[in-house]
Amino acid sequence: MPRFAWAAFLCVLLAGCAGDPLVMKGQLGKLQEQQVAMSKQNQMLQDRATALDRINQDLEARLAQSQQQSKIIEDQLTALRDQLKGVTAQLAQAKADKGSGDKRIEALNASLRRQGGVSIAPNNSFLQTLPVLDLPQGHIRRDGDVIRIALPGNQLFEPNGTRLRPNAVALIAAAGNELLRLYPEQNIGVEGYSDSDPVAGGTWRSNHELSVARAMAVYEVLTARTRLSPTQLFVAGHGPNHPMVSNGAPEGKEINRRVELVVYPEKKG
Repeated sequence: MPRFAWAAFLCVLLAGCAGDPLVMKGQLGKLQEQQVAMSKQNQMLQDRATALDRINQDLEARLAQSQQQSKIIEDQLTALRDQLKGVTAQLAQAKADKGSGDKRIEALNASLRRQGGVSIAPNNSFLQTLPVLDLPQGHIRRDGDVIRIALPGNQLFEPNGTRLRPNAVALIAAAGNELLRLYPEQNIGVEGYSDSDPVAGGTWRSNHELSVARAMAVYEVLTARTRLSPTQLFVAGHGPNHPMVSNGAPEGKEINRRVELVVYPEKKG
């Protein structure tokens, strides 16, 4: 109740009760009790409003955090979809390449049969056994008529160059000795690959140059630390071509930076 209202009320009360001090004292006591009760109620309401405000702030913070987590999950799903598209495209290309090769062999066999010659069959016997190496899943695989052993770039080289990491020589030598054990007569390609990011200046003008230089570094270890013959090895650099997965995410780019040891059906010499 406003102060002037209280004052007016007290004046009326005093005027009416001036003749009876006890009545006036009782009325004042009741009014004071009501004022204390209203003050307590007002304080309770204020405390409740403060608590509700804190709850509201907490809910807003949780909502913002949930929205941020939702955005992260959405970005991850987009990257996975891009990787899936890349793998699907590679699979379709591999199937198309295999079908084309089979058709060429079939046509050549038909021509030879017409001429009284012999048939030709692909030399796929070496595909029955895959190397045993401590590499991530999918880094050792059959690809049509060849076998690919992808050595991860982050285990081989320091960033943006051809300097080998301390454990790289052991990994390359282990891979080379395993290939020598399983495929002593096959031609083996040492083929470098990069991600899709442009090279960051310096020594290399392009990803193709960098991928060739990295393949050469692996070739030099193979010829120095294993008994693989230089006559059965050759070097190639593919740059960002033929990625294993999509370059749409940093994880995919890391996988695509690699040097592959590719075992071909043809034998050396």
